[in-house]
This record gives sequence, structure tokens and C-alpha cells, in this order.
Amino acid sequence: MNTGPGHPRFGSRRIRSLAIAGTVGVAVGATALLGGFRPQLYSVTPDAPGDQLSELVTTQIVGIRTFERPEGVTVVEDIEYGTQPDGAVLTLDVCSPTVAVPEGGMQAEPPLAVAAPTATPSDGPAPDAAAEPETPEEGLEDETLPEEATQVAPLRPAVISIHGGSWARGDKGNSDWRAVCTWLASEGFVAYSVNYRLVPDAVFPAALDDVALAVEWARDAANAQTYGIDPDRIGVFGGSAGGNLAALLGARGSGSLTEGARVAAVAELSAPLDLSYHALVTGGASAGLQKIALDFADCLTLSDCARARAASPASTLDSSDPPVFLGTSTEEYIPLAQATGYAAALKRKGIDHELVTVPGTLHSIGILDATMRTRVSAFLHAALGE
Repeated sequence: MNTGPGHPRFGSRRIRSLAIAGTVGVAVGATALLGGFRPQLYSVTPDAPGDQLSELVTTQIVGIRTFERPEGVTVVEDIEYGTQPDGAVLTLDVCSPTVAVPEGGMQAEPPLAVAAPTATPSDGPAPDAAAEPETPEEGLEDETLPEEATQVAPLRPAVISIHGGSWARGDKGNSDWRAVCTWLASEGFVAYSVNYRLVPDAVFPAALDDVALAVEWARDAANAQTYGIDPDRIGVFGGSAGGNLAALLGARGSGSLTEGARVAAVAELSAPLDLSYHALVTGGASAGLQKIALDFADCLTLSDCARARAASPASTLDSSDPPVFLGTSTEEYIPLAQATGYAAALKRKGIDHELVTVPGTLHSIGILDATMRTRVSAFLHAALGE
């Protein structure tokens, strides 16, 4: 999200060709679509360098910028996690804790087991399958594999990391959100930093559908095995607009937190959590924030905007939803009432939550300093397990 008035409008109005000839009639176009015609594929990576900047617009070394990436974290970039019907190709980065492997060396993506090497076939004749196996007395020692050679690597909890930027800009790989990804990995999580469709190319619920798909992709058995995660322990972290999407993920669906796109923990910073007319207009939110919400919901006015209400996670909360961490500064661009109001809604539903406020005007990952990192990490470990 914007951190204050006077900030340049986020996101250029990009025009992408769908490779559909202008002379094709409506009936022919409908037939093509029904026949499986798909628009031209396109990346959701922002076009302009400015659109890739994080929502932390200050040049100060604050928040997540105080984190120094340690040894022992590996980043794999631009892994495709899905393609949407409009042709959007979605990618994520994976930040993994490096795991020690017996017999020396480090490995970024831990296998579920470290197996002993197989024997190389000899040039001699194949052994007789019916022959009695040799005994130790006949010259072969009865070897037992060292325990560490067959030890199963522990499965790690995972966290989906969602960047901010008014739902209209930002990128998973900008320096601030790369630091978030590597910080989460340094805490023992496998972090998936995701890109999603942005305004104006796509409006709500497109971005939510994208991050939900990322959860499903991470939970898929093959993908979970590849990155050594426990598919039953997936949480989500987001800041600003990404915090809104994180909260929406937590409130989407009901019941088990280990299936589909359900997550077991939500942590967000400086999220706009209520986009309704009452919260933003009657509540005195800035004109800039109101305009950003209107663009995301694709409405002309908030007084009659069903999508704005649907993009407010309190509208779908139920008692089966996961615990939530809320962090915000007291005088920032997002009104403090957004966090306190959501905390009250969580309390009414009996959902465990933690609200942390800090003085000042810093926004989103601008408040993710060492103290806040400790609070968020402790919350995620408590909710997801070690």
C-alpha cells in the first residue's frame, strides 16, 4: 500500500495483446472459446522497474532492511506454480534452510531420506538368483548401514510470503521482499514468495485466486516432497495489500486447515482489512486509500460495491479459521481501526489472535525490525510447530 499522500500512483496501465483479430465476430469468438481457445500467455512480473519496488518507499534502513541474510539459506527463483484461464503465468521463489547431509557438504532442498549408494554392476556373469546368499564365514561381512545414512530428514513448516504494493505493483524478488523470504528461511521455514496478478490487468478476486493456487501447489504431494515441507503445516505472511490477501486466505473456506487452499496460520502487517464504505468513507480513511480500494474492487463508489465487502476478510470469518497475528504502527497510512476492528471480529468468532502496535508512521515491512521479527517468528512457530 501507499505509505502516505503524495506518493506516485502505483502501476502503469499495461496493455497486453490477446492475439485476437479485431475482425472476428462475436459468434466466431464464442465458438473459439468453447473449443478451448486460450489467450496469449503473459507473465505477471511488473513491466516497469518502478513497479517492482516494495511498498517501503523510504530510503532509511528500517524494518526488514535491518536483517542480514545469514549463511545457510538457498533461493530458487521463478518456479511456475500455475497458469490462469486469462493466460497469466504465475511464478514464485523458494527460500530454503540449507540442511547438512552426512559425509560432508550442504544441500538446499533436503531429500526425505539419504540413501546409501547403490553398487556398480561388475563385468562378470549375473549371480544365480536361486543360489544361497553368502554367509559372513564365506567372506562377506554382514554390513549395517550407519543410522545417519538412512535417517529421514524432518519435514519443515512452510510459509507463503505475499508482497504488498496496493494490489497494483510490487514483486516477489525486490530487495525488501527477498529479505523477507530469506528471513523466514533463516527461522526454519520453507518460504514461498509469490507473484500474483495486479491491478489494472486483474481485479478482485484474481489476486486471491492466485495466492490460493500457490497454497494448493505447495501442498501437492510431489511439490511438498521436493522441498521437504509438511503439507499440514502451511502458514501465510503478508504486508500491506499482501497482508489483506493473507487475511483473506485465512478466512477463505471453513473446516480443516490441512486441505486445499486452507492455511494453518496468518501473519500480516499494516493490512487494509475492511474495504467497506463504513470503514473507509465513514471511518475517515484518506482519499488515496479509498481510490486504491476502488481500483482493486473495480467499483465506481464504495457505497454500493459488493466486491469491496467480499475483499474484507471479516465478511467470511468463522470459528474454524486459523490464528492471526496483526502488526501495525499507530499513525501510519492504514488507519489503526483496521487492525483493532479486525481483532475485535476475531475475538467475537473465538479465533486466537495477537495484535502488536508500535509507535510511529512506518508501514508494512517497515516495522519488521528485529523485535517484530521475533514476535512474528514466535507466533508462526507456535501455530505451525517447529
